[in-house]
Order: sequence, then C-alpha cells, then structure tokens
Amino acid sequence: MKQAVVWSQERCTYCDQAKALLASKGIVVEERQIGNNAKWSKKDLIDVVPNARSVPQIFLEGEHIGGFLELQTYFREQADV
Repeated sequence: MKQAVVWSQERCTYCDQAKALLASKGIVVEERQIGNNAKWSKKDLIDVVPNARSVPQIFLEGEHIGGFLELQTYFREQADV
C-alpha cells in the first residue's frame, strides 16, 4: 500500500483537499501538522523542504511532489501513462 506524508496546518483548504485526494486513491496519509500547538514546527518543515513557502507539502513514497496543484498534476500524468 502506498504511503504519503502531508505537511499541513489548521484551516488549510488545500491541505484538506490533498488529504482527501490521496485517501480517494487508497493511499495511507501521515499528516504532519505545523503550528503553535502542533507536534511539528515550521522549522521542521524547512529542514525537509528548504524552499517551502506554503502548505501543504506532499511526499509520496518518499518523493517530494510539492503542493496540492502539483499533486493533481502528478495524478493526471500517471493516468496518461
């Protein structure tokens, strides 16, 4: 079963959409929420994705995909193959 890591934060529409899209594909999602009361910090995210300026930041099977729009493109391209 495929796995994904989604770096997110509260009240993030794109984060919610990314998690829903991944779940619809049967992919197990590990959410790493950043914020004031979260386990993860923005520094943790920057350590993994130095040029990250927004969330979500999505990794699929260890490969950095990018944000929600890049995730949609990824799945569109996979369908074309």
